[in-house]
Amino acid sequence: MSSQVTAPWKPPSVTVAAVIERNGRFLMVEEEFDGKRVLNQPAGHLDPGESLVHACAREVLEETAHRFKPTSVVGIYRWYYAPKDVTFIRFTFAGELGGVEEGRALDKEIIAANWYTRDELVSKASMHRTPLVMSCIDDFLAGKRFPLEVFSGEYA
Repeated sequence: MSSQVTAPWKPPSVTVAAVIERNGRFLMVEEEFDGKRVLNQPAGHLDPGESLVHACAREVLEETAHRFKPTSVVGIYRWYYAPKDVTFIRFTFAGELGGVEEGRALDKEIIAANWYTRDELVSKASMHRTPLVMSCIDDFLAGKRFPLEVFSGEYA
């Protein structure tokens, strides 16, 4: 038996994100995170009793005022954020963009929602909230799409 003391394991935090592309540009949000202005896909946490698909559509609406219907999974990602000892499991979706709810107030953490090309995002790498920002975009551009049925009925 080891005499080394280890911290108790913390369950991961489940998040959802959307890669939304239109005419070669990606819808991103600028927000405050740990006292710093960052760029991220529209994303957020899964609420109790909520499906992953519904959570993604809700987060996109709350953060960008755009209606979004997830139609496929781009990928499932794991990221460990050492400063807060948190592991994130991120379910990233692609889908169909609906209309914009003009005048809708965005989540209080959101500074702006803007469209960027991949090259513009690469040039702003120091602003990315996590390393997952580019991983998700590159997987999307590589054509990675998995059917929502991978969630065994939870997706409906």
